[in-house]
Amino acid sequence: MSDRADHRDRLRALEFDAFVAGAGGRLLHTATLLTGEPPQPPGAYPRAERLLHAALCRTYAEWDRLHGGDPYDLARRELALRFAREARRHQRPRGGLLERLTPVERLVLVLRMYEEVGEEQTAALLGLPGDRVRAVCARAVAALRSARGGRTAPPAGGRTAGAARRGAA
Repeated sequence: MSDRADHRDRLRALEFDAFVAGAGGRLLHTATLLTGEPPQPPGAYPRAERLLHAALCRTYAEWDRLHGGDPYDLARRELALRFAREARRHQRPRGGLLERLTPVERLVLVLRMYEEVGEEQTAALLGLPGDRVRAVCARAVAALRSARGGRTAPPAGGRTAGAARRGAA
């Protein structure tokens, strides 16, 4: 019986490793956008990496219960919820193009524009009405546009709102 359990655990670990290898970079980028850490050398985003590590730990713990579900959705949901909890306890994130946004605006904008999560799914994930998500997203986009209007050079890191939306580096 132990051999079967060991095999199942090894298979589970291999599947999870493959998932992290494929989705880890995008999830880290999402975490970096949420935390607003300024551009740094790779591997130097401590808050984003901590946030992603916690989300991936939870995803691994739930791995056997996915039953054909999308692990990326689970990891993204954990990332968003952990960021929201952290944002309630601490000051809003600093740095980057999204620095002027509140944590809720940042979260909605990253989910809607970067992750391309639908409005209703974003609303369900955050426990907000759909019209509130729409209003928060519109307010965040307006804030970014007004912030960009006063600048003559691109923001630090060379990213624009369009590039953030498309996920370009």
